[in-house]
Amino acid sequence: NISSFFCSGSRSSKTFKPKKNIPEGSHQYELLKHAEATLGSGNLRMAVMLPEGEDLNEWVAVNTVDFFNQINMLYGTITDFCTEESCPVMSAGPKYEYHWADGTNIKKPIKCSAPKYIDYLMTWVQDQLDDETLFPSKIGVPFPKNFMSVAKTILKRLFRVYAHIYHQHFDPVIQLQEEAHLNTSFKHFIFFVQEFNLIDRRELAPLQELIEKLTSKDR
Repeated sequence: NISSFFCSGSRSSKTFKPKKNIPEGSHQYELLKHAEATLGSGNLRMAVMLPEGEDLNEWVAVNTVDFFNQINMLYGTITDFCTEESCPVMSAGPKYEYHWADGTNIKKPIKCSAPKYIDYLMTWVQDQLDDETLFPSKIGVPFPKNFMSVAKTILKRLFRVYAHIYHQHFDPVIQLQEEAHLNTSFKHFIFFVQEFNLIDRRELAPLQELIEKLTSKDR
């Protein structure tokens, strides 16, 4: 169970950014609990499916928040290894380099170190999640028309953090005995984005082999 993993051992609960909480007692909280319960069954393909009668936007919203929190934790455990010196550029292996732009504050993509890029990225995601007009937490408040495109951008960017960790920091992940946790989290993420077609295949290229390996067992 992913949630119990976070509570065990103080090291693994070091969060890189503040955690985004879904308000208890809300419908989204119920959905999150449903997601955790089905995850516990171990069948990830089943766990990502839209629960019967639920709103797709709300399901994507709840899971996006959850993935943000998971990646936040995972990156938090390896921040000591991801430095300006070790990672002067944000990359996922030799063929893939990412430059940051958010379209508002930074319009022209800038080349920056991985820790700086991930800081920009996670701060940007957090701002989107905290925006009530984009991610309404109150019952009955409709999602905006552009919600799906925003969610897709968030998930596309969160994928890059997984890709960076796998390509540049897998040794410390193994040393910290976080490998199973990273794989479970990433596999859940991939099944989710595949189920609802949320990330373009080209974007997934840096981890294509791993994706095939992790998902081939569950066809």
